[in-house]
Amino acid sequence: MKFSRKDFVKGIGIGTLTLPIWLRSFLGENWAQEPLNGPETRISEKKYQWKMVTTWPPNFPVLGEACTYFANIVREMSGGRIEIKVYGGGELVPALEVFDTVRSGGAEMGCGASYYWAGKSPATQFFTSVPFGMNAQQMHSWLIWGGGMELWEEIYADFNLVPMIGGNTGMQMGGWFNREIKSMDDLKGLKMRLPGLGGKVLEKAGGTPVLLAGGEIYTGLERGVIDATEWLGPYHDYLAGFQQIAKYYYTPGWHEPGSVLEFTVNKTLYDSLPNDLKAILKAAAAQATNWCFAGMETKNAEQLAIMKQEGVAIRSFPKEVLDQLRIYSEEVLEELASSDARSRKVYDSFKKFKALINPYSGITEKLFFESIE
Repeated sequence: MKFSRKDFVKGIGIGTLTLPIWLRSFLGENWAQEPLNGPETRISEKKYQWKMVTTWPPNFPVLGEACTYFANIVREMSGGRIEIKVYGGGELVPALEVFDTVRSGGAEMGCGASYYWAGKSPATQFFTSVPFGMNAQQMHSWLIWGGGMELWEEIYADFNLVPMIGGNTGMQMGGWFNREIKSMDDLKGLKMRLPGLGGKVLEKAGGTPVLLAGGEIYTGLERGVIDATEWLGPYHDYLAGFQQIAKYYYTPGWHEPGSVLEFTVNKTLYDSLPNDLKAILKAAAAQATNWCFAGMETKNAEQLAIMKQEGVAIRSFPKEVLDQLRIYSEEVLEELASSDARSRKVYDSFKKFKALINPYSGITEKLFFESIE
């Protein structure tokens, strides 16, 4: 399937990753020892016709396609007992109404990213990504083995939802700029499309975060409404055409180092399912996560090579800038945790696991990649 910039931007709504091992992990650390709660597992003839509403535009490359991939796996594994029809953002409900639609039973499932729901509970932001947080594999490790999923489930239970990991964008890029960033002074007065916690960090640096829907970003850059924007990575950024109107492409994406995506299920409905169908949903989510993450990594790598051939100016943020942004990020996160008890609980878990895993990554991946530079 081919996408033009025109078709891609037209559909953009908002925002921006060996089965047995993954299956066991995604079902939970104690899955092998403890039975699932719910009706006795049995093969029945009952069939379910479900709807999945998403925050992604219809047929959105990789992220939206992963929803269809998930639905196909569920259908095949369940022998057709669960059929899921996927709707892109705006097709059935607006993209930012996914959370409420699923919790109320207007649709059985949803897909998006938890930080979209910060207005429901600020703590949800930690389950997607936070500035200078953890990368994709570290985030998944925290969620699956470090207690993060239990906290995520606890928070979502209050909203009649069950969350599942539903993909990962991988390490994102730092964004497109119409000025070079040589020092912190270059961030002062900068108008940048940068939502969420990253936007609050930019504010501390003297910049101005601007909220623009995805379809408005290109025009905003073209007309000078914004000086810079973040989006996702080379693949989606190129489809959006940002290389045509912005001079510099910066890395790394300090604001989103490994963004976890989500599938959500209406909890009342989920609890009523027989155990085999619950396991099928979780197994399909795990496989779709693998597919999505691998797709993002592959397509971004392919597109980066094309960008280099076409002469796109790729820059790295100076160390001085990253060091200061990291300090501001810690201040933003601490302020969030101090203002909300649930955010404090999740942040403490997040921070503890990050302190555990970073030293290991430092003597493995970090040294390895430095050795092949």
